[in-house]
Parts: sequence; structure tokens; C-alpha cells
Amino acid sequence: MIELKTPQEIKEMRAAGKFVGEILKELKSMTKVGTNLLEIDDFVRRRIEERKGAESCYVDYAPDFGTGPFAHYICTSVNDAVLHGVPYDYNLKDGDLVSLDLAINVDGWVGDSAISFVVGNDPDPEDLRLIKCTEEALAAAIDVARAGNRLGDISSTIGDIARSYGYPINLEFGGHGVGHIMHGDPHVPNDGRAHHGYRLRPGLVIAIEPWFLKSTDEIFQDPKDGWTLRSQDGSRGAHSEHTIAITDGDPIILTARN
Repeated sequence: MIELKTPQEIKEMRAAGKFVGEILKELKSMTKVGTNLLEIDDFVRRRIEERKGAESCYVDYAPDFGTGPFAHYICTSVNDAVLHGVPYDYNLKDGDLVSLDLAINVDGWVGDSAISFVVGNDPDPEDLRLIKCTEEALAAAIDVARAGNRLGDISSTIGDIARSYGYPINLEFGGHGVGHIMHGDPHVPNDGRAHHGYRLRPGLVIAIEPWFLKSTDEIFQDPKDGWTLRSQDGSRGAHSEHTIAITDGDPIILTARN
């Protein structure tokens, strides 16, 4: 069931989005060669504990696409891992491509966002191109997320940009509705038909999250943790995400990192 938020509720959601954006900005700045993924997870835990009214969306999260509770505070996906990466005892190496996906509930409302970046001083240009594609797709999708347009306009915009870069598209996981819970209706695929689907209305709050792999659209769940999604061929992936609100005018990026 798709729920529309009132202007007051969207205003209340800003706190969660702002908090998530702040933490991701801090993490990008502090994450370097040698940073351990468990340090990242612990940093998020401490920031949540310090914030009154904040709760992790991940610690007890146990949907049917994972194995048991996630039991961590952030998703840390590295290199061939692209989604749902479980933090573990790993020190980042020069050139690692890192995707951080964070969702937090603040005072009953959720903010959800993700970033990808390369650590070290010698990034592979192909990694930077992949990240750029996800960021361009996200920005373009947000630009068409306007009242009167269709959900398919968002999806087709993402898909068109992925194809222009030559990247395949996986439709198993995509964006979603956001509100009192992290994952709600509607599902927002990363490809689709323009001018088709649900008509966008003021008050709709969704997470838009383009993610692509360099050379495949096939993924598998890592049996070591039952969560981390990796590319079938070992190629690297990138992921960008914002939670946005549809209004009578321009869309509002609730998880902006300014």
C-alpha cells in the first residue's frame, strides 16, 4: 500500500534524512587505506547512541532476502560486493571501491542513503566511471521525480543512463517507499518504461538507488554471511541512493549531504 505524507510529516522526516547524510559525509572523510570495516560499523553505532530518538534500521532487520537478523549498523560493500555488505574484520586497501548504505530511524521516521567511493591515491578510472554513472543516474532520476510524472519515468531515466555507459542492469533490487519503515511501497526498479506505472503525487517519499556492476547483471548471496550480494563474475559494483519527497514543485532531497 502506497502512503502519501503530509507536508508536516515530510518536515518531520528531514531530521532522519539530515542525520543519515551527515554520517555518510563523515564516513567518506574518515574512511582511508587501513580503515577496518568494523571501525566504520562501530562509528555508526556510537553516532546513533549519541542521538536522542535515533534507532538503527538494520540491527534486528530480518527480511526474506537475508539470512537471519543483519545485526550491524551499516552496509559496507567492497569491490565485487555491491549491496547488503555485512561489516567484517577487513582493512581497506589502496584502490578498494567502497559502497556504504545507511538507514536510520529518528523519532519514528526513516532516512536511507548510500554512497560509493575509492580509497587511496590511485583509483582505477574505470571504478570512477562506474561511480559517476550511478551518481548521474540518481541526479537525473531525482530531476524527473515530479508530481504528474510516472514511476516509469524515474526507472527509464536510470536505465537509459546505465545503457549509455554500457552497463547491464539488474532488476532484483531497487528503490522503494520510505516512511515509518525502511522498505515500503512502491518498488522503484532501475529500468522501466517511460510514461507508465504509478502517477507521482505530492507526499510520496521514496528512496531512489541506482546500482550497477561493470560487466554483469548477475549476483549471488555470499554464503559466508547470508547477506552480502556479489557480482557473479567478480566485477566491481557501485551504488548511489537518496531519500526524496515529491512535492507540488521541485523534489526535496531529504538525505542531502551538504
